[in-house]
Amino acid sequence: MKELRTEIEINANSDIVWNVLIDFNKYDQWNPFIRKIIGEPIEGSRIDIFIETPGGKNRKYEPTVTTVNPELELRWLGKSWALNGEHIFSIEKIREGYVRFIQRELFGGLLTGFFGKSLDTDIRQGFEEMNKALKERAEHRTG
Repeated sequence: MKELRTEIEINANSDIVWNVLIDFNKYDQWNPFIRKIIGEPIEGSRIDIFIETPGGKNRKYEPTVTTVNPELELRWLGKSWALNGEHIFSIEKIREGYVRFIQRELFGGLLTGFFGKSLDTDIRQGFEEMNKALKERAEHRTG
C-alpha cells in the first residue's frame, strides 16, 4: 500500500468548498488536474474521470463513488487487475470560515511499486495544482 497526501488551508466555509468539489460539470473551468468528470457524486455510481498530469500524461479512469458525506468527505475507488486506487477528498473545519482541504490517494495492488517516482512527482504536483485552484475558486466565491 502506498499513500499520496496533500493539503491546503482555504479561507472559506466548508459548504462553499464542498459545492465547488461536487460540481463535476464545472471542473473544466477551474481544475488543472482533473479536467473532466462525467457522472454524479452519488454513492455506488460509476463515474468517468479524465486527468491531465503536469507532465502531460492524459488518463481516463472509471471508479465507483464509495462515500459522499456532505461538507466532510468524498471518495471513489478504482480497481484493475494489478492496481487499485482510492481517492479521498476531506474537508476539516479549522474555525468559522476556514477549512483544511486534504487530498489523498491510497494505492494497492501488484503494480504499486512500479509507480513510486511518478506518484511522488507528477501526480503529487497535480494534486497540489488542483488544491491551489480549488482554494482560489472557493475563496473567490466568498468575496
